[in-house]
Amino acid sequence: MEEENVRIKLERHIWPDERANRRRKKIFVSTVIIAIVLSFGIGWLFGTFLQTPITINNSGKYTRLDAIIETLANQWYFGKDIEDIQEWLLTNAINGMIDLNGDIHTSYMTPEEVRSFNESIDMGFVGIGVQYYMSADGYPVVERVFKNSPAEEFGVMPGDIIFTVDGVDIQGFETEEIASRVKGEAGTKVVIEFIRAGAIVKIEIIRGLVKNSAFGQILSGNIGYLEIYQFGSSTTQEVVGYLNDMKDRNVSKLIIDLRDNGGGYLNTLIGISSLLLPKDTVVIRQEYKDGKTEIGKTLGGQMTNFKDIVILVNGNTASASEVLTAALQEQADHIIVVGTQTYGKGTVQITRPFADGSALKFTSAQWKSPNGKAIHGVGITPDIVIELHPVFYFDKIVLDEGVTFGFDQVDRSVALAQLALDFLGYSVDRTDGYFDQSTVDAIIKFRADYKLEESGRLDKKALQVLSTEVIRYWFTNRSQLDTQLQKAIELINE
Repeated sequence: MEEENVRIKLERHIWPDERANRRRKKIFVSTVIIAIVLSFGIGWLFGTFLQTPITINNSGKYTRLDAIIETLANQWYFGKDIEDIQEWLLTNAINGMIDLNGDIHTSYMTPEEVRSFNESIDMGFVGIGVQYYMSADGYPVVERVFKNSPAEEFGVMPGDIIFTVDGVDIQGFETEEIASRVKGEAGTKVVIEFIRAGAIVKIEIIRGLVKNSAFGQILSGNIGYLEIYQFGSSTTQEVVGYLNDMKDRNVSKLIIDLRDNGGGYLNTLIGISSLLLPKDTVVIRQEYKDGKTEIGKTLGGQMTNFKDIVILVNGNTASASEVLTAALQEQADHIIVVGTQTYGKGTVQITRPFADGSALKFTSAQWKSPNGKAIHGVGITPDIVIELHPVFYFDKIVLDEGVTFGFDQVDRSVALAQLALDFLGYSVDRTDGYFDQSTVDAIIKFRADYKLEESGRLDKKALQVLSTEVIRYWFTNRSQLDTQLQKAIELINE
């Protein structure tokens, strides 16, 4: 799959176009390398005798490109197996031009990728309502179940591994293929087998509209909690609903959770900022290629009942969520930012659609904070830095079948297992990857608790269950384990 190593913690959401862009880049670079090797090898040896030069009319800028596409479409041997060869060649030419420019946020999207991209921002699609990451062994692991979604209603849990969809083993499938199998018409049924704690759990889920990019609740007394997943087209309206409810219930303290929020639309950013800052407050400064600067300001509609605000951020807080954080941090004395350094995506993208439904998404500007601070590649430093348990910052590891580790051995997978065991409440004396006796004892107890084969060794199955149980334990016991949220509550109560 695309990502061999992923973190156990919630990862920054990667847009479908970025994922496709990275995959195409691998294919493109490999193809270029092979082509170069062949041209300097076979071409040099036989070209003088076998090749007829392509005549190029230099009257136009792109005649070489047209000539190459025409030649490959008509004479390239392997083109015989490609449907609509000219369109395929043109798309690859565009992707090659974009992939080599060094900007991962600029990409060419097919019509299908455009639809997926828009859905990923708006979270407006018919499906089951989960977010997942791909494990190194080719199976998707559920990392978030959205509120009021079919998945939540039918009992899907974070940490569940999607094993089969309607009876089809999906190991190794591309994310787009998995999504297409899970999505469908509202009211239809999809049967998914999950692996949960090493056992198969079969769930029949009725698909429904998933369209929630925010969630709010009152934690206790006059403390409100607002989590914003994305800055989609309906997010401002969703946030208004939650904040109005809090206002009606005399909530005066607000915690805004922007952790793992990858951003979204600029107008949504302005809309949400307008709820929290006075009218005409500067929110964003956009600098363009020609040196001009455009300033974005709040539109009015501020809710003045929130006297104290704490914002939660992490390494996956990016783009529009960073803009909001910076604006609130710089423009209001009663706001504190808690968590870890943010991602540092300080560029603005716009999309130019084409008649066939495809589109070019490209970086048009760099944004800076209201005070002129650059964020790109740097991120935002919280006022108070608080980290979660170390297991959330350790790369995901999958052991090969038959590979095991035991007493007196050392490996990074052992360190991951030790951190997971510690997080789950098992007693270990060390977390440096050395397999000591306390690790043996903890593994034995863990395997017994989860009905795994009796052993004091770490193998693929045990590490897989440990990894997914960390996610499930985190989400089911979050109020006790979330040290960042606990700190936010402590600060807002001072």
